[in-house]
Amino acid sequence: MDKVIELKNQKTTLIKVLIYVKKYWIYIFLSIISAGISVASSLYILTLIGKAIDCIAGVNNVDINGLTSVLISIGIFIGTTAIFQWIMNVYNNRIVYNVISDIRKEAFEKIETLPLKYVDSHSYGEIVSRVIADVDQFADGLLMGFTQFFTGVITILGTLIFMFKESVPIAFVVVCLTPISIFAASFIAKKTYSMFKLQSEIRGEQTAFIDEMIGNQKVVQAFSHEAESSKDFEEINLRLEKASLNAVFFSSITNPSTRFINGLVYTGVGIFGALSVINGNLTVGVLTSFLNYANQYTKPFNEISGVVTELQNSLACAQRIFELIEEKSEVPDSPDAKELNNIKGEVVLKHVDFSYNPNKKFIEDLNISVKPGQRIAIVGPTGCGKTTIINLLMRFYEVDNGCISIDGHDIYEIKRKSLRTNYGMVLQDTWLKSGTIRDNLIMGKPDATEEEIINAAKLAHVHNVIKRMPQGYDAIISDDGESLSQGEKQLLCIARVMLCLPPILILDEATSSIDTRTEIKIQRAFETMMKGRTSFIIAHRLSTIKDADLILVMRDGKIIEQGTHNGLLEKKGFYYDLYNSQFDYSS
Repeated sequence: MDKVIELKNQKTTLIKVLIYVKKYWIYIFLSIISAGISVASSLYILTLIGKAIDCIAGVNNVDINGLTSVLISIGIFIGTTAIFQWIMNVYNNRIVYNVISDIRKEAFEKIETLPLKYVDSHSYGEIVSRVIADVDQFADGLLMGFTQFFTGVITILGTLIFMFKESVPIAFVVVCLTPISIFAASFIAKKTYSMFKLQSEIRGEQTAFIDEMIGNQKVVQAFSHEAESSKDFEEINLRLEKASLNAVFFSSITNPSTRFINGLVYTGVGIFGALSVINGNLTVGVLTSFLNYANQYTKPFNEISGVVTELQNSLACAQRIFELIEEKSEVPDSPDAKELNNIKGEVVLKHVDFSYNPNKKFIEDLNISVKPGQRIAIVGPTGCGKTTIINLLMRFYEVDNGCISIDGHDIYEIKRKSLRTNYGMVLQDTWLKSGTIRDNLIMGKPDATEEEIINAAKLAHVHNVIKRMPQGYDAIISDDGESLSQGEKQLLCIARVMLCLPPILILDEATSSIDTRTEIKIQRAFETMMKGRTSFIIAHRLSTIKDADLILVMRDGKIIEQGTHNGLLEKKGFYYDLYNSQFDYSS
């Protein structure tokens, strides 16, 4: 049953590949024409070699003029073969790298539209492995396929025509032995596909592990976890070694087995040809040409068997790429989705249910009503659902039941881009992209003036930090901001939001990495920024949210208390215990 499914998957993957290739049919046509001319020229050289031998085969009867003429012809056809082989390779490269470019582009576009649920449930390294390593492996197999498959098939057909023209009986000997070679190659190829697929999967796992370890090297070293990491890597590496050895070993049997069968073909041609020469049916030159044709005829079977083996690896990699491309994108905007313009900032959640795992309920019947310009603080122990609410507001995740509305508009009736443009987020986990400081600041407002950029940086108290850099706002930083401290990176993220000033703000532990003195200054900047804007503030340091208009206290996905800071303290409930626990140093 598994073999049937495997063959079906293989066939489906091949069809998908051909759909991508079909777009470049003109290059395929030109490549086949070039291959045909190249093969025809190379095969005719074998006939000319036979004629050259006949020119010198007779005793005291060497035809110098005839030999010279034949040698000149051989030189011309060798040049023709080389030129058209080069042209064929040029077109093959264009086909392959255009196809690979299309696939990579489509894969990256898919990643940008994947729901956050998929990204959260797959390691980044494994996704990267599909887009980079698997596509490279696929490209190698596809290029080999085009380069050798076209010439191989045309060579086989061409040599058959030439052989039947010279001697029908000997040609039949060759044809009768051919199916054995094809059967051997096909049998081994079917066995190796699953092995190459397993190899690709383990390679993706290894890439993910390496990415994780390098990205968190400081933590690994801080906890002296190097030995355990090396042990885990060795285990993955050994599995990859075993899978690779199995795949390569079984695939490598293809070439020797087809060569053995092809050797039998060559032997058969030699025996029948020699008898024909003795009987006077063939000349020595024609026999020489025939033996060369037999050798040329069997050679493509060795090459094609190698191509088939490589294609097993390529198709296994292609299947993993197409699995990514065919993943369900996030729910598309409805055709009549609206643009949000000049919103006031009224946010309402009604009877919202949401679970990360369908079998485990998390948020049930959540109701929140936020008036325009209100500051809403969301507090509670780790894992209570604070960040989940933000994910639902931004439509990073879709609610299971209920509705969320902004200014009376259901967020599912609003275009995602429009919805998210009206939010400004500063998260605990900072994110900067490779490029200049300026590039990072203007992400939310690409048309910002220099004056606006500097004012936002000053408000975020990061202007002096930027000016200390050799190139100031044009300083290049890497995607993880290696040259910056965690606090400086967070200040840049704050400046980015202060530059675009959207009507709704989300501050998720926005000052967690900033020193106390700078935090006080930032809080003042936030005060100015939040005036007239609806703000959602997630904080573990409860002293930072005393002035919030409404504090929502969450526990296990539910709001268990709500009110102002002083009102909640007077109740002496869960918030009271949570607040006072921050000042309890008795332990």
